[in-house]
Amino acid sequence: MTAVSEAPAAVDAGESRSVNRGRIVVVGTVAAALIAAAGVAAWAYGGDVPRGTRVLGVDLGGLSRTEAERRLTETLGPRTGDPVAVDLDGQALRVEAADIALKLNVDLTVGRAIKGDLSLLGERSVAPVIELDQEKLETVLRKQLDPKVTLKKPGIAWAGLTPKPTYPATGRGLDPAAAAREVRKAWLTGGTARVPLVERPPATSREQVDAMVRDLAVPAVAAPVTVRVAGKSFTLSPAAIAAGLVFRSDDDGLLTPAIDGKRLHAAAAKEFAKVEKEPADARIVLVKGKPTVVAGTPGDMVDLTALGTALLAVLPAAAPRAVDAVPTEQQPAVAEAEIAGLGIKEKVSTFTTYFTGGASSPRSQNIMTIARAVDGAVVRPGETFSLNGHTGERDYAAGYQDAPVIVGGKLEPGVGGGASQFTTTLFNAAYYAGLEDVEHKPHSFYFSRYPAVIESTIFYPTLDLKFRNTTPWGIFIDTSYTSRSVTVSMWSTKVYDSVKTVRSPRRNLTSPPTVHREPGPKCITSSGLPGFTQDAWRVIRKDGKEVERKKFTWRYDPEPRFVCGEEP
Repeated sequence: MTAVSEAPAAVDAGESRSVNRGRIVVVGTVAAALIAAAGVAAWAYGGDVPRGTRVLGVDLGGLSRTEAERRLTETLGPRTGDPVAVDLDGQALRVEAADIALKLNVDLTVGRAIKGDLSLLGERSVAPVIELDQEKLETVLRKQLDPKVTLKKPGIAWAGLTPKPTYPATGRGLDPAAAAREVRKAWLTGGTARVPLVERPPATSREQVDAMVRDLAVPAVAAPVTVRVAGKSFTLSPAAIAAGLVFRSDDDGLLTPAIDGKRLHAAAAKEFAKVEKEPADARIVLVKGKPTVVAGTPGDMVDLTALGTALLAVLPAAAPRAVDAVPTEQQPAVAEAEIAGLGIKEKVSTFTTYFTGGASSPRSQNIMTIARAVDGAVVRPGETFSLNGHTGERDYAAGYQDAPVIVGGKLEPGVGGGASQFTTTLFNAAYYAGLEDVEHKPHSFYFSRYPAVIESTIFYPTLDLKFRNTTPWGIFIDTSYTSRSVTVSMWSTKVYDSVKTVRSPRRNLTSPPTVHREPGPKCITSSGLPGFTQDAWRVIRKDGKEVERKKFTWRYDPEPRFVCGEEP
């Protein structure tokens, strides 16, 4: 019993050992293959970036993301400030990277390298992620295009109330997207971006321009338009409509009508004033001799954008025409806090000059007119004040009268005569406030009512007075006048201990000649004054030390003794 039972058991055991050895061989072979594959994969992916990966020749294989970003930055970084060479239809250009916001995005480039397919048999090249501003590139390249080859843009201009069309023509132009692709490819490789021009027909045809003239421009100025605003109304005349109705063409030659709100408002300012209240800016006034900030107030103005949309809808229609406009609150352009922060608290300079003729003479009236125009002006830190820019042309329309001026070395009547006296007064106030002299020119003749050398004439638009506020505080200009004097004071925060003038003796004195002139309204007699040369130094002291000594030198011509009539 025992022998019988053991034999099968022995056979079974032998069979079991034979089967297990077969399985072990198979399993062992598979395991070895998997281990080998895993080893190869581990080698290929030794870091975040697969081995054999290059970006513009830079080997990133086997590196972690951080290491790859560092290597790419260190290797390509010095080249990212280089310009890109562009061949614009045969014209060689160099475009600065900063001008088109051209940059290498290291983070996205490494991310692209990490996501790439595994390469076990060689290298793989990954294109870098290069970014640029396509609109800026287009602007830079368009400036280099020859106007003779680009498309002719359509347009409609006004000659009075008559629309005058300009017809378009096909030309050659840029393909901005293609140009951007070429620039991305060429940059950092040392290559040249090839940017050919392509034929570009205008987006608006000749027939469409004619239709725009016929259907919009002509009927637009055929009658006025009534504008209703919150129970009130005003009228836009055909002339005002023509001023506001514009036709703009883009670079593709697409012509579009629009209402230019600013131009419309300027052309019909008196009409708009019937329904509007202008906002008042915060300002400085002198109260009992001290600068005080007065808060601004909001205004109620017509919404010009909404009005433009409404106008375009009715302008093709026949009379009568009316639109509804929307009033909108408009805040002051200058806030109280802004003015208060300028540090205008004390008088830092003042200067007075004197004149004859009383308050009613044309010359005196001109001095007073320009003084009123400048009174209350504020010059912020870093700003340059221009007298011509502030007052505009000093003509009859601005309230100026004829008075003696120097023309070609002779005294003659001219509109605005006397403005130079105010100019000298303002120049001295700025000079003694320690402000920077940007532009001024003394008179060709010396006048005893002015300080020698430190004085200035003016003539619109060729001669100007300009000074720059180089202090950290705002400057408030206060002007005043009497029947015999004009004064300019500047208020701010005191920066300097003192500003003084040191003068040299006069030299190179020359006697005035006698000149006989033809009698008439242009002939103004004078007793004559000698000419001379003199130096003046502006000496500025701050914190007990001299910080500036600036030299001014001027040569005065002798003023002739003018006699009206021939020599006896």
